[in-house]
This record gives sequence, C-alpha cells and structure tokens, in this order.
Amino acid sequence: MFQPDAPAPDSPQHTAPRGALPRSVAAAKNLQPRLAALGGALALGLAAIVFARAGEAAQALFSRLVTAQPLAPLVLTPALFVAVTWLTRTRCPAARGSGIPQVMAAAEAPTHPAMVPLLSLRTALAKFGGTLAMLLSGASVGREGPTVQISAAIMVAVHRWLRVPVGAGVIIAGGAAGVAAAFNTPLAGVAFAIEELAAAFEQRLALLVMLAVMTAGLVSLGLSGDYVYFGAMSQRVPIVPALVAALGTGVAGGLAGGLFARVLSTFGTIGHGWIGRLRARPVALAAGLGLLVAVIGIATHGLTWGTGYGTTRSLLSGGEASLWFGPAKFVAALATALSGAPGGIFAPSLSVGAGLGQLAGTLFPPGYSGAVAMLGMIAYFAGVTRAPLTAVIIVMEMTADRGMILPLFAAALVADYVSAQVCPEKLYHALSQPFRATSAAH
Repeated sequence: MFQPDAPAPDSPQHTAPRGALPRSVAAAKNLQPRLAALGGALALGLAAIVFARAGEAAQALFSRLVTAQPLAPLVLTPALFVAVTWLTRTRCPAARGSGIPQVMAAAEAPTHPAMVPLLSLRTALAKFGGTLAMLLSGASVGREGPTVQISAAIMVAVHRWLRVPVGAGVIIAGGAAGVAAAFNTPLAGVAFAIEELAAAFEQRLALLVMLAVMTAGLVSLGLSGDYVYFGAMSQRVPIVPALVAALGTGVAGGLAGGLFARVLSTFGTIGHGWIGRLRARPVALAAGLGLLVAVIGIATHGLTWGTGYGTTRSLLSGGEASLWFGPAKFVAALATALSGAPGGIFAPSLSVGAGLGQLAGTLFPPGYSGAVAMLGMIAYFAGVTRAPLTAVIIVMEMTADRGMILPLFAAALVADYVSAQVCPEKLYHALSQPFRATSAAH
C-alpha cells in the first residue's frame, strides 16, 4: 500500500543507495577536473604569450648588440653556453634540452616521485630563463619545445592546487596545448598529442586534450590576434612537378633529419668511448660548441642566429638567401642541441628544412621556389621528429596553405620512411630514455 508520508523516490528526502554520493557532491566532483583543465589552459596560454614576447625581445637585443659589435658573439656566445649549461646541470637538470622528452617520460609514470621534478614550476622557471638566455646568446634554439614542458608543468600545478588527480591525460593535454599556444596551431596540438606525447593514446582523453588545446589557442588568438605564423603562402605548383619535388625533398629531408636525430640520440644515450669522454666534460664541451655557433653566425652574416624565423619566412614567400643557409643552420642547430642547454629544435628544424628546400628549388623554375622551400621544411621536420601528420598540419596552419595538401603529405611520408632507415628509434623517445631510467632506478 502507498504510504503518503514516505518520501517519493525522486524527492530530496529519498535515501540514496548506500555508498553513493549525493548528487550535488557528485556534480561538484565531475566539474572540478573540467575547471582545472580550463584554468590550466588559460594560465599556460598566457604564459606562452609572455614567453614568445620575451623570446622576441631577447633576439632583438642580441641583434642590436651584434650590429654595434660584430665580433662580440666570439666571447658572448661561448660564455652564455657555458653559464647556462653549468647552471642547468648543477641546479636544475630536469630543465635541460628540448623539454618534450621530459613530458613524454612523465606521462608514462605520472605518479612516480622521480617524475615530479620534470614538471615542477621550479623546472618551468628554469626552462623559461635558460631558453631566453640561449636566445640572447644567438644560439640556434626555438621556444616551442620548452613551451611544451612549461605548459605541462602549469597544467599539473593547477590540478594539484585544485586537488584534482594528475594522470597521463593531464600531462598530455598540457603539452599539446603548449604546441597550440606556441605556434597558434590548435589542430597541430591535437596531432602532436596523438603522434608523439601519447604512445598509446586513449580515446577518453580526447575531450580533455581538445579542451586544453582550444582554450590555449583562443587565449593566444585573443591576445596576439588572428595571425598566421609564417604568413599566408599563395604560390602554386602543378601537381606533377609538385610530386617530383615532394619525392626529392622527402628523400633529402629524411636523410638530413634522420642524421640529425641519429647524432643527437646517440650522443644523449651513449656514455662510453670518445662520446663518454666528451659528455664527462659538459662545461668544456659547451664552450667549444658555443664558439662553433658564434663562428658560423659571423661567417654567414647572422643567418644562423636564433630561430631563423625571418629568413624562413622570406624563403617561403619566394625570397632568396645564401645557399649556405640550410647547411649552416643544420650545423648550428645540432651544435646547440648537443650542448644540452635548454632550448627547442622545432623552429630551427623548420628553418633548416626551408634552407634545404631552397637548395632543391634551384632545380625548378624560379616561380616554384617558395612552394619547394615549404616542401623541404615539412620533409626535414618530419625527418627529425618522425611525426608526419603533425608536420603536415603544423605547416598548413602556419602558412594557411591548403592547395598543396597532397605534395605535403607525400613529402612528409617519404621523409618519415627514409629517416626511419637512418635512425630507427624516434628522436624524442630516445631522448626520454634517461628520464625513464630515473624512475626505473627508484
């Protein structure tokens, strides 16, 4: 019989099943992770903008110094290489190098105590300052890789402040959002998360990644404007010569990118022989590499300083530069990366690729030069990172060019295959091994 005094099943007085949380508490618990992801994405988007503008200011200051004192880099560049390398190794070793390997290692063991320093705010600040110092020295570094580590650290910090558990998805979302904010390329951030940061990407993480990436992209868009990183490209090449150029640049970019990855990963993982002896003297090595970067920069009249953004943009729009730009930038970028100082290889890789594309473009009519430079850029980038989907998307978003999608994919896939023959293990996976070994040792 119905009891009028008994609470209805849907009434507030209805007794919840034993062990179940009240609806308001459950709703709050479901909302908290979303707020943490949103807050972290907003914070890292702002940090990425500050980092970008500080990096531009550092490069501008270096340019003014070189204009006033052309030989100053012979002293300044090695000195800053030594100072930054020594401080990084002795004070904050988790901030060395690109930053992407640290994020990959932390995502594999997010709760391990040894992984905490990789994505701490202290490490993020060291990465920030170290990368700016390297840009101030004229080193061939980018800020995109460091932005990935800094962004992941900020995302982790916000989650911890709000007492939300930090899992692999949080770290991957933060790192992917860093790519989106650094290049203003949201789709590339998602692609990079799938191809690089997550070895076994889980479908349930897609929403978190896209939320963080799009929020960071909107922050960058709102504060920096609707800009295209390298400017809109408009050159078109008929499909047959475009595919021929894609094949040629794919092979060249794969060989050069694979060589870069092979040297860097071998140097970072071998501790015996002459490589071991060099690694045992990091400060002296940094001084020698810094001097090499300074000599190359002076010899090329400044073409290899910093990210190479200006020269790369000029090549993509059909402009000209010294044919030594690509090879010289390759050596400068490799020397900088071997020092172990904080700094990314994304932007230098794009510049090297554009330079290699310029060399290949000499075999085609002058009107094709910008398009072939873009094919070289995507091929070399794919050869270094072994992430062809990210390479295609990031270049498309940075140039607003949709007309060469087939040649771009062809160049990236050929380069990925060729690079795998030169360096079977992906670069970032190889560089993350020392950080993974740290967690295994504990």
